Amino acid sequence: MLHRFAADAVLVLHLAFIVFVLVGGLLALRWRRAPWLHLPAAAWGVYIELSGGLCPLTPLENSLRRAAGEAGYAGGFIEHYLLPVIYPAGLTHEIQYLLAAIVVGVNVLAYAWVLAARRRG
Repeated sequence: MLHRFAADAVLVLHLAFIVFVLVGGLLALRWRRAPWLHLPAAAWGVYIELSGGLCPLTPLENSLRRAAGEAGYAGGFIEHYLLPVIYPAGLTHEIQYLLAAIVVGVNVLAYAWVLAARRRG
């Protein structure tokens, strides 16, 4: 039971990290030092998408699930949990490039907004 709880906690952490990578730049509107934490996280997210690699949280979650007597899963977090919701087909390199472009685009817009807000105020 403890392993399953830990696996679920890693799953929630993984999802929170993805959300942070995508829109964490908006935290800079409130906290000036947020980019010091967010920009490396966003760079990591883009790297994982462009390289086709796996985030270390994926094998950690899988090992915890196996320790709990559950089956792990093949592929990465996005492919296993998010892709079936967003896309009907499997994860391809083209989709990963698109996801990386979305991360970059959203963050460019977020930081442009932050810079504009700082100039005004």
